Parts: sequence; C-alpha cells; structure tokens
Amino acid sequence: MQAIILAAGMGKRLGEYTRNNTKCMVPVNGTPLIDRMLNQLSRINLNRVVIVVGYEGKKLMEYVGEERNGLRIEYIENSVYDRTNNIYSLALAKEKMQEDDTLLLESDLIFEDSMLSLLLENPFPNLALVAKYETWMDGTMVCIDKDCNIVNFVTKAAFNYHHIDQYYKTVNIYKFSRTFSRDKYIPFLEAYTKAVGKNEYYENVLRIITFLNSEELKALPVGHRKWYEIDDKQDLDIAEALFSDTDALLKRYYTRYGGFWRFPQMLDFCYLVNPYFRRSKIIDEMEANFRTLLGEYPSGMKVNTLLASKCWGVKEEYIIPGNGAAELIKALMENVTGTLGVIRPTFEEYPNRIEEDQVVAFIPQNRDFRYTADDLMDYYGAHPVDNLLLINPDNPSGNFIPLTGLFRLARWCEERGTRLIVDESFVDFGEEWESSSLLNDAHLENFPHMTVMKSISKSYGVPGLRLGILASADMELIAKMKKQVSIWNINSFAEFFMQIFNKYEKDYKRACQKFIEVRAAFLAQLRTIPFLHVMPTQANFVLCEVQSPYTANDLAQQLLKKHDILVSACSAKKGIAPNRYVRLAVRSREDNERLIEALRELA
Repeated sequence: MQAIILAAGMGKRLGEYTRNNTKCMVPVNGTPLIDRMLNQLSRINLNRVVIVVGYEGKKLMEYVGEERNGLRIEYIENSVYDRTNNIYSLALAKEKMQEDDTLLLESDLIFEDSMLSLLLENPFPNLALVAKYETWMDGTMVCIDKDCNIVNFVTKAAFNYHHIDQYYKTVNIYKFSRTFSRDKYIPFLEAYTKAVGKNEYYENVLRIITFLNSEELKALPVGHRKWYEIDDKQDLDIAEALFSDTDALLKRYYTRYGGFWRFPQMLDFCYLVNPYFRRSKIIDEMEANFRTLLGEYPSGMKVNTLLASKCWGVKEEYIIPGNGAAELIKALMENVTGTLGVIRPTFEEYPNRIEEDQVVAFIPQNRDFRYTADDLMDYYGAHPVDNLLLINPDNPSGNFIPLTGLFRLARWCEERGTRLIVDESFVDFGEEWESSSLLNDAHLENFPHMTVMKSISKSYGVPGLRLGILASADMELIAKMKKQVSIWNINSFAEFFMQIFNKYEKDYKRACQKFIEVRAAFLAQLRTIPFLHVMPTQANFVLCEVQSPYTANDLAQQLLKKHDILVSACSAKKGIAPNRYVRLAVRSREDNERLIEALRELA
C-alpha cells in the first residue's frame, strides 16, 4: 500500500502563514501539519509516500527530503497549481495510483491517529472516511444508506440546510484498491477532465461513480474521533485548541470566552444559562422572523427602554437595557466613585473595572463560603465603603440572601449613604424565585441608593442575544448612563425578544420550575462522587471542593481530554485557595447525567 498526499494548493486564506510556505508546513501547536501526517503514516506498513507539490513545492521537498521516519518519499510537481484544482493534482498521480492500493489524503488535515487504523482495519477495499455534518464543516457532503453505501455526493450548489440531518462531510481521507483506481477511477477521471477541465475537484469523479454504482465506494463514519480541515486562520485556532497538549488544553478553551458552538462534540459546563426556556416557542417565533430582523435596523434607546419596562415591570425612567450586562457593568463602574465592598469569591467583572486599592474584600471564614446580610453589615460596619456589591445568588459560591435580608441590608446602606449594587442575574433559579426579585418600582423607590443588575442571558438562556438590564430609582444615574451607551446598543434580535416575551411568560415559569427539579436531582448525584465536596446553591451552578486524588486542574483536564466536558477550575477567582475548586453549571437532565457518568469513571 502507498499514500498519496495532495499538497499543491496556495492556502491564500491563511494569509501571512502561507506567504512563503505551503499550507502543510503551517505548524499546529508547534508541529507542522506535514510532520504530523508523515509521523502517522510511518506507523503503518507503506511502500512509499507520493506528495503532489505545487505552490512553494521546492521548499516542501527540501524540508521533507526523500526519506522520513523510514518512509520512502516521492514527488510529483503540479507546475500550474495557480490555475488548476485538486482534480488535476490527482490526475498527475494517476500512474502511481494504478501501481498499488492507495491511501489518499489532503495535506491540510489534522486528525487522530486512530482514524488511519479505522480505515485500514476495515476489510472493504474502497472507503471514504466521513463525519456527521456539523456547522463548521464546508465542502463536499454525502448521503449514505443503512449499509454505508454512498448514495449521493452533495455539491455546494445542491446543499440544503433543511436536510443537514442526512449529511455527512467527507474527511478527505480515502482508501482505494489498485483495481478500483485502474478500472474505475482513472478512466472516469480522464474522461471528466477532458470534458470539464482541470479546475475541478476529484470528488466530482467519485460522485459519478457512486451514481452509476452506489456499492462501489462505501462511507466509513469516524464517530466522535477528532479531526479538522485547516483552510483559514480561524480553522488553525480551533485545530490548536482541539489538539492541544494536556497542560495547554484548559488555557486554550478558557481564553476563548465562549463561541463553543465551534466544538459541537464538547459539553460546556462553564457558561451558565437556563437549558429549558430555549425549548419555548419564543425561539420558533424569532426564527420565523430571522430574515426580517437581520435586514432591519433596531430601534434606539427610547423604544428599547419602553420594551424593557414592559417586560420587567419597572418604570421607563428607572430602567436601561444594555448590550449584555457587560456593557452596563462597564458604564455603571465608570459612574461609581470611592471604595467598593466585594464578597469573595465572586464575579470579578465589577472590581476589575476599578483600581485594586479601591476594593475592600470580605471573605467568609467557613468551608462553604456562606454569609448573611448580618455578616455583611457587621464587616462593613467596621470597614466602611462607598459602594457595596452583592451578587445574589453569588458566583461561584451559590450563596443566597433572601428578600427579607436584602431589605435589611438595603435599609442599612441607605442610612449610611452607601450605594448597594445587587446583581440578581441568577435569582430566577432560586426556589422562591417569583418573590425574590428587587425589580419592582416600590423596592427601587424605597432604596434610591440601590441599583439592580440582571443578565438576561443567564436565566432566559439566550446569551447570543447580548441583553441585560439595570434598574434604579436614581433617575439621574439612569439618564446619564442612557446618554453614555451607543444609540443602537441593542440589536434587532434582542429587541424582538423583548417585544414578544410576555406572550411566553408561562413557558418561562414552567422552565424555571423544571430547572429547580433537575438541579435537585443533579446535586443529589454529585454528592455521591467521593472526591467532591458539594456546596449548597440557589443558582444554576454549584461550587465543589475537589479532594484527593485530584486537584481542580487535574479534574478539569481529565474531563476535557477523556470526555469532551469543559468545567471551570475557578483559576481566576480571588479569595479561594488555588487549584482546589471547580464550578459546574447545571444543564439538562441528559447532560448532567453524562457529567455524572464521567465523574464516576474517574472515581
């Protein structure tokens, strides 16, 4: 058996990475793609490797040489690489294909070692590795039957998003027998290039062959094995995350701060959203209006303030909607002066907006980081501050102060002229959530030094909308902030969400109740894991102390590497011992059970 690697392309979309090198010489985590591929091929019994070169081909040939890791390397040069496509590169290797069974690979691929074994161990002589369609995939798709016969190659022009559940993406790794190449593929290849030209794709020939005989070439699904095709800079970035060494793995994912739809096999237990309200028909209505919303400008602050007032029952003069809570946090902290009281560990976005010497931190001295309104009044009575921040429920501890305690704390702050900032982004996950919110005109008017923040992303499960609200009876502050944010700070999708939300309030209440039930079951299961100390929580996450034989980083790495589950190791949280705690989001019952199963395997 031999391998043929197609490496003639220019890789223009990689910009400066391929300005002076062919695409397969681009390093992924320090190792050039061609090195990784040749190392993988050296572990199987091959008679030779044939590389079709073109753009910067001389550099590639000098770099690889005529022998690598025991492999005999031969080259074919495509001198018109800039005017042809991969069908011509493969046509140049047609004589070679008729001399031996062939593994055909494209040089811009990175993949698990096991994928070659999967291909070679399958007895069928002519195979195409395929992967179930995911949103990041582009290029040739196929449809297969129950016997894995390829019944159709789907071109870009024929691609239909309504049929994606039927599609598989070709991985661009094939196994062809010498007989298939000689008697079928090469004759069709010659006829096709003669009739259509050289600027085409070799899959078009396979498409014709499978149309005439669907049992000639079979598909071999790769399942959850990792692979990636690197066409541009974003592909390179994702590939480096997927194939990171264990030590760098968590950092690669943590520093992305989201966008995890690009890793559809991964379960994200870091980011904190309601898994159930998204099942409401509110999403269907938004989807039905997608094209209109995409093509129209959103309204300005006046209209969006009216909508926010309608949704959350607060006077227009008291409320401001934002491009996520993040925009409002930034604007608020730019209008705050003096010292800020912070209970740690907590959500650090607020104190990160001011100088560290302005922060006065209170750290509960108990294992579960529990505290009450009285604890705060005692501490800040002795250590006065100009502003007091309370995340309620707190992140990551899950600590919760009920409304009666909040009233006493707010009254205490009013008496001292202290601004109380309450972030209740997680309050709707509490067991008494319907009577726990401070988003009420009377509450705001009773405590004019109080501001209330709410991230809509969290409890409503719509982080992609980027929507948050801030409310206060301090109308001077609200009016000032409205002038400071952009005129179009809310996009059309977020605006439409507020416009239609009230029709789906019953769905939201059901989603919150469902979540509370699922969380209770999840916490009970977590408490059976011997190396976790599970803390109480009223939020959609739970803080766990990690005990022997693991550290927090060890556990997070094991879950990601072995089970494709991402959890937060709380490495950036101040006020807690490093490498000792993980925060786990509460997801759907099915997802939670997958995490529990993974944790039990590690026990």
